[in-house]
Amino acid sequence: MFLTSLWFVLGGLFLFGCSCVFFDHSVLTRHGTIYRGKTSRKIVALTFDDGPAPVWTPQILDELKKADVKAAFFMVGHHVQKYPDIARRVAREGHTIGNHGYAHSVILYYTPAEIEEEIKYTEHVIREVTGKTTTMFRPPKAWLRDSTKDKIRSMGYEVVLWSLNSKDWVGFPHRWIVRYLAARVRGGDILLFHDSGNIFAREGGDRSQTVRAVALLIKILREKGFSFVTLEEMMHAA
Repeated sequence: MFLTSLWFVLGGLFLFGCSCVFFDHSVLTRHGTIYRGKTSRKIVALTFDDGPAPVWTPQILDELKKADVKAAFFMVGHHVQKYPDIARRVAREGHTIGNHGYAHSVILYYTPAEIEEEIKYTEHVIREVTGKTTTMFRPPKAWLRDSTKDKIRSMGYEVVLWSLNSKDWVGFPHRWIVRYLAARVRGGDILLFHDSGNIFAREGGDRSQTVRAVALLIKILREKGFSFVTLEEMMHAA
């Protein structure tokens, strides 16, 4: 009986892990959010979640600077407090800063008051450190209800998801990541990467493949005729 239960649990965890790796569950929560631009122009926007991080965010910023590309960084408030100099560098170099909550908590069952506290406190932290006031929110794991979206919009925020997920947190080689994205990208896509975290943690991890993927992807997509724009430009593109 014990072994049967154990195998059942392990099997469930395996199936859950496979679904996370091979299925992008944000497709289930996109309604009422911004997840791609309403355009057929060959433009894309790069976004990074979970930072700032002391090792990987600077390396990603270096690659973006070399390529003269602006991106959006959805920052975790706690990480902004831990690494303020890096958060300030993101702002100083002209990238968009988005709100990713204070502690990377899934807000699926938060009350309206808890949602407001989470977002507003993170907004306060980011503004105190960078001087920037956030107006875009990306929910950790993309899990949220329609009523939650309504609450967030009532606070003057746009809920921003993505149309293409790099799955870089899994640890795939950078060439696999680039091959996957380059084969599927369309004009108006918003691409998701991470500058911190891994499968089990919201901080740390090895994002070396992300750094390499970003540099190579920019090169390949430009060769295909794509241009890189900010989230603000994507949201107003026609």
